[in-house]
Amino acid sequence: MSKQGWRDFLVAHEGSDWVVLHGGATAVFRVASIAAAARLATAIAQVPGLDGAGVLMTIADGQLTVRLTRDLWWLEDRHVPLAHAVSAVAREHDAVADRTRVQEVQLAVAAQPDAIDVGFWRAVLGYAEMSDDNAVDPLGHGSTVWMQDLDPAKPLRHAMHVDVSVAREQAEHRLAAALAAGGRIVDDSGAPAGWILADRAGNRVCITAWPDGAPSDVGD
Repeated sequence: MSKQGWRDFLVAHEGSDWVVLHGGATAVFRVASIAAAARLATAIAQVPGLDGAGVLMTIADGQLTVRLTRDLWWLEDRHVPLAHAVSAVAREHDAVADRTRVQEVQLAVAAQPDAIDVGFWRAVLGYAEMSDDNAVDPLGHGSTVWMQDLDPAKPLRHAMHVDVSVAREQAEHRLAAALAAGGRIVDDSGAPAGWILADRAGNRVCITAWPDGAPSDVGD
């Protein structure tokens, strides 16, 4: 597992159906009905190499979401042709990829290094380990929980925040919607890769186009 896997995927699928989120490569295909979504899922399941690869598909009325991995760092060379194959099957079924619908919401739990307690969060939520610093819903429904390791020299101000990972071209649209709904920008030093916002009560959320908007020329 390394940065190279997801960076290679970004290069291979630049501007394609696929968005690289915190949890890996994801695509949403619009279809006519839940029955059409089920048929598309059945067809995609027949793609060679997909079975047993950890793919998550979510069928809904009017769309099918396909996640190639549950963690960004699990993207490998083999996922590049798998994504091409999945997209080809979707086109054969007249499904339309919609990057505007692709997103991932993640809960970040902040703690000093000696207070990181990912085991507690896995136990209380009934979540499984995907990487050393996170916990994922085995059903694929709930948000991933990520343990944010803080600099020991800095005081703990906000113990939790929400991360919203979207396609690079959608980040500013989401920002505008949040501001129109009464949010405020707390930190825009990372823009346009991401913004830290807060609601009226001071609860924080990060809107981020990373890793989908990461520059492809940055190495490990």
